[in-house]
Amino acid sequence: MSNVFIIGGAGQIGRRLTKMLVADGHTARPLFRHADQEAALRQSGAVPVQGDLTALDSSRLAALMQGSDVVVFTAGAGGKGGEAMTNAVDGEGLVNAIAAAKQAGIQRFVLVSAFPEAGRGKPLSDTFENYMRVKKQGDVALAASGLDWVIVRPGTLTDEAGSGWVHAGLAIAYGSIPRDDVAATLAEVINQPDIARVIFELTSGETPVALAVSQFAPQLSTTERDDLSA
Repeated sequence: MSNVFIIGGAGQIGRRLTKMLVADGHTARPLFRHADQEAALRQSGAVPVQGDLTALDSSRLAALMQGSDVVVFTAGAGGKGGEAMTNAVDGEGLVNAIAAAKQAGIQRFVLVSAFPEAGRGKPLSDTFENYMRVKKQGDVALAASGLDWVIVRPGTLTDEAGSGWVHAGLAIAYGSIPRDDVAATLAEVINQPDIARVIFELTSGETPVALAVSQFAPQLSTTERDDLSA
């Protein structure tokens, strides 16, 4: 079982992921900023870690990460605070986290990024293009890091209950996906540690999460694939 450090652990995907990891027998260590977030995280079985991503340098963040096997980055400004906050969280925060993972000796790093077609065809805010630019720069930084990274690009996020069925691929048609199913996909990436150095897009679909994720692993036997699809 893995010790998983979750940046953005008090966020909507982070909270869902924490519960799934604990249920799978992993140790979930969600990073949270506000004191009133700790109790709920602890009740879910997590080992919460207090810290503000925008206030920590890489050395102090590395100290908090120490002992973890995997870093999952689900943090995002979510459009709050304008370009400055997006740059600080989605941009500088990610670069800082990559450096911290290296300092802490953590090789595996999983990132929730953005679908390239996100928001197209809809009225967009003045800050949206900056958001997409920062997200792409983050992907580039992680891909060049030398870590065993995985980048997941989900479609439009919804709050409806997850189905456990998704569509994942290197390039797929744009669509939506419940946050539950994004979290389940991240948990499955952690459960399949051979998956590394791949970027994939994710929407709702007709394939069980475990089987959808397994396509990015080294070749599985027919029996193994049948077990994942069961």
